[in-house]
Amino acid sequence: MVIEHLKQSEALLEGHFLLSSGRHSSRYCQCAKLLQYPDKAAKVLAVVVEKLKDTPVDIVVGPAMGGIIVAYELGRQLGVPAIFTEREDGKMVLRRGFEIQSGQRVLITEDVVTTGKSSLETIEALKPYGAEIVGIACIANRSTGNIEYPIFDAIKLDIESWEPENCPLCKEGIPYVKPGSRKI
Repeated sequence: MVIEHLKQSEALLEGHFLLSSGRHSSRYCQCAKLLQYPDKAAKVLAVVVEKLKDTPVDIVVGPAMGGIIVAYELGRQLGVPAIFTEREDGKMVLRRGFEIQSGQRVLITEDVVTTGKSSLETIEALKPYGAEIVGIACIANRSTGNIEYPIFDAIKLDIESWEPENCPLCKEGIPYVKPGSRKI
């Protein structure tokens, strides 16, 4: 069901992509294309909520940009507050009067997790508040088991990626596009 919604919303792209992590890939999951349809997003994220049923969550936090709508929808379905972090001077911070109380069980939310960089930056931003991180929730999990927190995903996607110097698409002279929101 998840893959069908991703395909119907044209969220799975083929080409040459520069990922937010700095790696390159021939496929890209543009979850914003899915998230423009609240009904489809709700169904896909209900899969994540089902996986979270035994995990207590007090608040969800999504890093801007990719985690904001996911945080909102998961917060709505879980019945908990949803807030976000954003970059200030290149560093992820809580702003806009958002707060985390010491001991609060926090679920980090993302659209796609590959290296977990944005999620890990968000976790670092929340540590001074005494947040208890229960895991990372996402629509698409592209990680390779390199993240120390539990990941609650709607779908696991095995999409190969390469360091720029090892990218076969670069070696063929195919120009890349950078569809993500993070400036690298």
